[in-house]
Amino acid sequence: MGNPRVLRRLPRKLKKDATSAPRPEVMERAVAAFLEGAGLSLDEPNLAQTPKRVVEAWLTEFLDGYRTTAAEALGETYPAPPDSDGELVVITDLTFRSMCPHHLLPVTGRAHVAYVPSQRVVGFGRIAALLDCYAHRLILQEDLAREVARALAKELQSPATACLLEAEQACLRVRGSRQLHARTHAEAYEGRLRTDRDLRRELWARIGPAK
Repeated sequence: MGNPRVLRRLPRKLKKDATSAPRPEVMERAVAAFLEGAGLSLDEPNLAQTPKRVVEAWLTEFLDGYRTTAAEALGETYPAPPDSDGELVVITDLTFRSMCPHHLLPVTGRAHVAYVPSQRVVGFGRIAALLDCYAHRLILQEDLAREVARALAKELQSPATACLLEAEQACLRVRGSRQLHARTHAEAYEGRLRTDRDLRRELWARIGPAK
């Protein structure tokens, strides 16, 4: 029933962030039942392989964040440069994609991530991996920002972290009120960036005006 290629690419068990291991064969049957319940026939050539394709896409592209912890996403850390305490490290315009947990519709957007080094720093690419670790789950935009900021604070022992997200929500743009030009914003701060207005103003200066 399940796609053997998908099954080979997946571990037998998920990490502790997930509630249970995925069952691709159950997902495949569910997609088939959904299509048939909508009055469609799997005998139609364009739909014959759709359940397998959908399962592979979801498990390898949209839900793979459940199989990675924040520590694994960040990987190896390095000693902070001398006298870097109190200085901001900022990465702007990281792209991300996610899925809304309410309607299972896509969310795409940009992220700005910042932290103040304490003892350790991490490669810039690993911060993008941390963002994907949480974005590739069924998660609200607000919670995504919060999880990234918290993970940086915890894993790098940073005294100040932030994650700011700007996104296009398909559930807002293509259904309901159909606000085609709406953008949603969420931000989360940890440590000094919660209370230090000067540091937060410095962060916003690094990010620059909204695009």
